Amino acid sequence: MILALVLTSVGGPASAQPGGDARVLAATLDNGLRVLLLEDHRSPIVSFQVWYRVGSRNEQRGHTGLAHFLEHMMFKGTPTTGPRSFARIVEQNGGQDNAFTSQDVTSYYVNIAADRVELVVDLEADRMQNLLLDPKEIDSERQVVIEERRTRTEDDPNGFLSEEVEALAFRAHPYGQPVIGWMEDIGRITPEELRTFYKTYYVPNNALVVVVGDFKAPALLEKIKTTFGKIPRGAAPPPMTAVEPAQNGERRLVVRKQAQLPIVYLAYPVPNQKSADAPALDVLSTVLSSGRSSRLYRSLIYDRQLALDAGGDYSWFSFDPNLFWFWATAMPGQTPETLEKELLAEMAKLEKEPVTEVELQRARNQIEAAFVFQEDSVHRRASLLARFELIGGYALKDGYLQRIRAVTAADVQRVARAYFLEQRKNAGILLPRP
Repeated sequence: MILALVLTSVGGPASAQPGGDARVLAATLDNGLRVLLLEDHRSPIVSFQVWYRVGSRNEQRGHTGLAHFLEHMMFKGTPTTGPRSFARIVEQNGGQDNAFTSQDVTSYYVNIAADRVELVVDLEADRMQNLLLDPKEIDSERQVVIEERRTRTEDDPNGFLSEEVEALAFRAHPYGQPVIGWMEDIGRITPEELRTFYKTYYVPNNALVVVVGDFKAPALLEKIKTTFGKIPRGAAPPPMTAVEPAQNGERRLVVRKQAQLPIVYLAYPVPNQKSADAPALDVLSTVLSSGRSSRLYRSLIYDRQLALDAGGDYSWFSFDPNLFWFWATAMPGQTPETLEKELLAEMAKLEKEPVTEVELQRARNQIEAAFVFQEDSVHRRASLLARFELIGGYALKDGYLQRIRAVTAADVQRVARAYFLEQRKNAGILLPRP
């Protein structure tokens, strides 16, 4: 167990965060790179993750898709490794690698044998500052991204409708822009744009390195200091200052798309984890949509067979206030009007009477079990540390379950009444087209 370590001139003092897990060795290097290290010796593997504080929320109108496109290009090589070599090198050493882009972040990970971790340190530090961004590779990868958008959005009824509803719900905030970007913008992204975006956001003072696994934290920290510490601090990336104005009336859209069944999406603006209402919203989401005992499953799918699937979602880790989602896909013969009516009826029940103590305890147990089970995987442990660090500090992880356990039935009823208002509703209906 490591409580503190004094660094040399490359970085400041390393320590556990006040109130956080004392087993985590945390340090901020002089160039601004934040590092979290957690030893886990149960198996001889390591999850090495680099998180950049940039996603689609950092893009401007007319220039969407840059963060996701750059994620693809991060695997296209540096002068040291050569074109398209990153994944091949990782695979040759028995590892697995991947990445994702979200509204708020871009994350890269390598899961690999513990004795290969220093190789990953070198590879990640190299591509943080030396990406090739060859114009020919950019043009080639553009077609990959376009096809990805076609597959996941243009040709996927759920992906298509959710994108339309997000664009409807957000008028000022970039959460209304798709992470992958609009097709028109993807087609005109230039090498110069990608290079500027890379130089702006892929700097150590905008990055977080999290490593969990079978290593000695002081030794690994020295390696990270030596390698990443050489990278110059960049200028502070421009802040995202957009604030979504309050919604003052229902918004609705109807789209026709080649599909087999109608789909209904409802979305309501809600606060993020910074709000005191966040734990109750998290529990409410679980009561409604987690598992076969949830209200939406029992009512719409199992008992009355109105929906093929139905669910809800609340995003705890969103950087800014986001949406609480409800959705349902109709069973053959059912109409979208019926589905919307039944979804609203389930919400009305929450507002009229508190959830039962049995439901409340089941939801809290489900959240706690899912949270604790993540500790069984070094990859998920690292991801969870990163997510809490990015929203305010990894020590918040230790208080999460206490906040969930404190939620009462009255809290759930109160937030349902506060946020699921008619004038705050964003409704999207997809009608099948032959």
